[in-house]
Amino acid sequence: MSVNYDVIIAGCGAAGLYAALNLPSHLNILILCKRELPLCNSMLAQGGIAGVYDSPSDNIRFHQNDTLVAGGFKNNVETVDILVSEAARDLKHIIDLGVEFDKNPDGSYHRTLEGGHSHHRIFHKADSTGKEITTTLLKNVQQLSNVTIMENVFMCAAKRTSTGYSAFLKDADDNYSTVNCHFMILATGGIGRVYQFTTNSAIATGDGITFAYEMGAKIKNLSYVQFHPTAFNNRATRECFLISEAVRGEGAYLLNCHKERFMHNYDERLELAPRDVVSHAIILESRKQNSTDFYLDISYKDSEFLKKRFPMIYKNLLDQGYDLTKEPVPIFPCQHYLMGGIDVDSNSETTLPNLYACGECSHTGVHGSNRLASNSLLEALVFSRRAAENIVSKLDSAPKEFEQAEFDAHIGAEKIPSGIRTETRKIMQNSYFVIPDKEAAAEGLKRVEEIRNDLLSGKYVVDADYVLAKSIVTVAYIILNEVIQ
Repeated sequence: MSVNYDVIIAGCGAAGLYAALNLPSHLNILILCKRELPLCNSMLAQGGIAGVYDSPSDNIRFHQNDTLVAGGFKNNVETVDILVSEAARDLKHIIDLGVEFDKNPDGSYHRTLEGGHSHHRIFHKADSTGKEITTTLLKNVQQLSNVTIMENVFMCAAKRTSTGYSAFLKDADDNYSTVNCHFMILATGGIGRVYQFTTNSAIATGDGITFAYEMGAKIKNLSYVQFHPTAFNNRATRECFLISEAVRGEGAYLLNCHKERFMHNYDERLELAPRDVVSHAIILESRKQNSTDFYLDISYKDSEFLKKRFPMIYKNLLDQGYDLTKEPVPIFPCQHYLMGGIDVDSNSETTLPNLYACGECSHTGVHGSNRLASNSLLEALVFSRRAAENIVSKLDSAPKEFEQAEFDAHIGAEKIPSGIRTETRKIMQNSYFVIPDKEAAAEGLKRVEEIRNDLLSGKYVVDADYVLAKSIVTVAYIILNEVIQ
């Protein structure tokens, strides 16, 4: 195996894969996959991908305005303009690569509506759009002879060198190695596992954000955490099954513990208000009714339509004992997405030269304080392509040699104490869930800082448990510091 690469991409979701597809074929590229290839948040995206493409009744200014309104006008206007203006280019590209979106009987693309959108502009593949896009991108990447994919490999640390970056890796057989590159792209996904309950997959531990933070890159608005209002509420599973925004887009009602609609008391947009508004409304209604029992009901719609439109959601709910076509389904807000992250410019470059961040781990500013539904997959594509284009523009000035950084795995040292991740998740759930509790956050920060200092002391072996714990604790540390400001 080579130890030197032109580009190393950490993460194999939509952002990482699309970046690889947009880089020249003469470059030597390494993609690092922490677990098995299908395990990433991109695969879980249900609703779809937003964008104005061959849309006579829609235009990019409508999309731009909806994005700004949903984001509380805390968005970066420049990057929002890039997002909506370049959407058609990347939608066409992935369609050319083989992505199949649902179509109407006349052959035109079916576009659905989701909360916060003024027009039907969500391209989708039933309710498994993320899987369709990511699987297609992966198939195309696997055909590239210049790309090496390393599966089940932990990136334990990263360091900046005089010629680029080095990454310290540990494989499934506990072998350590170091790989080097001129350009590094962090596409490591979100931070869901910092919370007790999340819609995210097991890989979402904030590793890339932690690596960037430790190397000195700027982290921005990490406390901009989105809580999705309609996660399936079985009160038991850490990874909560998401019931897509698109279900409300097709007419589902939100009901309180008395099986009564309540959104009219909080927002004139009712069930189609943006996610943060709906989540806040549920929490306020929960306090008013002194109950956490809430439901999503679309059973009044045609059952065959629902089964065809939402086959995955229908099946998963049926496995849990609920028939979407016949009864209300229990839901409650749950951690879902991160709008902040590693701060990047419009080309996805961080504050460190030749270090890029794409997808959920990055902060492009397009989402403001609340992401508009189905803008996440679009952001992953647009800004990972721009990262690739920016790398291409710098190739002539890239050094010819590679410097390798030194790392210490602390072989023979003791393992970290048990319970660190569990304790940190409990602190985050209690102090910053939908509506922040600044007093609890300040108290929690003291304990998180104590844990983090202990982890950084150098007395523990650098294994998977250590890396995951350090990432989760570091992300919690940054978020809580922001919350109490």
